Amino acid sequence: MNKKSQQTVGAFLFDYSPTSLNLHSKLNLMYRSHTNGELRLSHLNQKVTLAGWVQKVRDKGFVIWVDLRDRYGITQLIFDEERTSKDLLEKAQKLGREFVIQVQGTVIERQSKNPNIPTGDIEILVEELTLLNNAKLPPFTIEDETDGGEELRMQFRYLDIRRNPVKNNLIFRHKVTQEVRNFLSNEGFIEVETPYLIKSTPEGARDFVVPSRMNPGQFYALPQSPQTFKQLLMVGGMDKYFQIVKCFRDEDLRADRQPEFTQIDCEMAFVEQEDILTVFEGLTRHLLKEVKGVEIEKFPRMFYDDAMRLYGNDKPDIRFGMQFGELNDVTKHKDFNVFNSAELVVGIAVPGGNAFTRKEIDALIDWVKRPQIGAMGMVYCRYNEDGTFKSSVDKFYDETDLAQWAEVTGAKPGDLICILSGETHKTRTQLSALRMALAERLGLRNPNEFAPLWVVDFPLLEWDEETSRYHAMHHPFTSPKPGQIELLETNPGAVKANAYDLVLNGNEIGGGSIRIHDKKTQALMFDYLGFSEEEAKAQFGFLMNAFEYGAPPHGGLAFGLDRLVAILGGQETIRDFIAFPKNNAGRDVMIDAPAPVDLKQLEELSLKLNLKS
Repeated sequence: MNKKSQQTVGAFLFDYSPTSLNLHSKLNLMYRSHTNGELRLSHLNQKVTLAGWVQKVRDKGFVIWVDLRDRYGITQLIFDEERTSKDLLEKAQKLGREFVIQVQGTVIERQSKNPNIPTGDIEILVEELTLLNNAKLPPFTIEDETDGGEELRMQFRYLDIRRNPVKNNLIFRHKVTQEVRNFLSNEGFIEVETPYLIKSTPEGARDFVVPSRMNPGQFYALPQSPQTFKQLLMVGGMDKYFQIVKCFRDEDLRADRQPEFTQIDCEMAFVEQEDILTVFEGLTRHLLKEVKGVEIEKFPRMFYDDAMRLYGNDKPDIRFGMQFGELNDVTKHKDFNVFNSAELVVGIAVPGGNAFTRKEIDALIDWVKRPQIGAMGMVYCRYNEDGTFKSSVDKFYDETDLAQWAEVTGAKPGDLICILSGETHKTRTQLSALRMALAERLGLRNPNEFAPLWVVDFPLLEWDEETSRYHAMHHPFTSPKPGQIELLETNPGAVKANAYDLVLNGNEIGGGSIRIHDKKTQALMFDYLGFSEEEAKAQFGFLMNAFEYGAPPHGGLAFGLDRLVAILGGQETIRDFIAFPKNNAGRDVMIDAPAPVDLKQLEELSLKLNLKS
C-alpha cells in the first residue's frame, strides 16, 4: 500500500488507496449504476442499472411505462411488446405502487418528453427486472399533493418521508446544519458533547425525569439546555464551544414547539455582549447567503422596553409597519368611560384598511373578543380618502380628536385605525395578536423577505403572581447590566439583564446572555430568586465550586435549530422539518409513545404505579 494513501488516526490505520475506494464503488454498483435523477441525453445508448420505488404504472397493453423513484428524482422505464420479451412484459404488469425494484437497460430518447422533471428527455428500455420487495397499497398517495391527513401521515411517517415536500425539508435541514458547522468551525469553535442524564433543577419549564435503577428513589433529568456544562467548559479553558444538541422540556405544546427540540448551543470566554452579537450576526448572514442566496446588511437593535411599547411583544416582526401609537393623552379628555378608566389606550393604523366592509370590521371585533385574545371590544376609525374621519365613537369625539389619533398612529388616508384599551400588558398582547393577524390577511409577511433584529436589555427578573416572588426571565446565571446590581436591594424589577434575543420575521430564533462568573454575585442572585443557601448549594454547588478556580468572563447564545430551519424554509411550523415529530399532545403516533411499561421493570426502578379502575 502506498504510504501517501494511508492516514493514521490514534492507533488506527485508514486506507484511502484507489483499490480500496474502487472496491467500495463496486459494492454500491450491485444495485445501481446511477440514481433516478441523474440520467440525461448525454447518457444515450449507455447500459445502466437503476433501483428504487415504483411511483406509478401506466399499462396500455402493448406498452407499459413505469415511473421509478428514489431520493434523487424519477426516471421513466418503458416495456413494449416489440422490444421486450413476453416474460418481462408480464413481470412489469404485476408491479404495484411502492414495489421496490431493480432494472437494467439502455438509455433511449423519449418520444413524448416531460419538461417538468430533469430526466424528462430520456427513458430506460428495460432488459432485466428484479423484484427486490413488494409493497402493500399505501394508506395515502405518495405524491407532492397527497390525500393523507396530517395525523395519518404522522402515523406512517416513513412513507411521508418519500414525498418530495418532506424529503426536501429534511435535506434542507441537513444543509443548514452543515453550514452552521462550517461557519463555527472556521471561527475557531470546538464541538463538545455534554451529558443527557443530568440533575433536575427547579427553574424554567418542567423536566423530563428518568429513574435510576442503580440508585433507588433517585432520578436523572433530561437537559432543558446544556447551560451549566457549557459554563464549566469555559472554566475548563474551551473558550469557543458549540454543540448541535437535543434538549427536552415537558411543557404545553404548540405548532412551533416539541417536547424534544434541537439547539445550536454556543459559549465564548473573554467576551462582552458586542463580541457575541458580532459573531452570531455573522452566522446568520452566512446562513441567509449560503442557504437562501440573500444578502443582509443591517441587524437593527431595539431595547426590550421599546419592543413592548411599539409592538406589544419582545419578538416583533419588522417586515411591515403598524407600530403602536399610545393614545392616552388624546382620548381621555371626553366622557368616554371605556378609555377614561383604562390604564392604556393604544392603536394601530391598518394600511388600506378603510376598504374593509362593516361586516369585515365586525368580524375583527369578534376576533379580538375570543377567549384566546381576551379583549372586551375594539374601537375603530376610518380615515377616508378625502381626509375626513368616521369612527365607532363619533358621539364622543370630533374630527379634531380623530385627526390627532391619525397623527399618533401614523395613519394615512385610506387606512383604518384599530384601538384597544385596558390593563397595559394585556392590552399590548391583544393588539400585538391583532397586528399579526392583520398582516397575515394583508399579505405583509412575505416568507422570502428576511428582517433580523436584536432585542436587548431585557428585565433581569419578572414577578410571578402565583408564587409571589421573582423568577429569572432567562435563567439564574444571567448577569445584570454593569452598574445595576445595586438595584437588586431597592428595585429588583428595574434591573436590566445583560441579555439579548435574535429575532427573525417575528420569531425568536436565538437568545443568550453574558453570564455571572464569580461566586459572590451568583450567590446574591440565588438569594434574590428565593433559594436558601442550602438549596443553592444542593442544586448548583458544583458550579459555585468551579467559580472558585478561576472562571473567565463568558457568555453565549443558543439558536433553536428547528425554528430557524422552518423560517429559512419559508414556514413557521417546525414539525415539517423534523424527521419523526410528536403531535400536539406530545405523542409519537407512529411508534405509539409514550406507552405503559412492564410492572417488573417498574419494580426494578423502585417505582409503584397506582392504577385506578
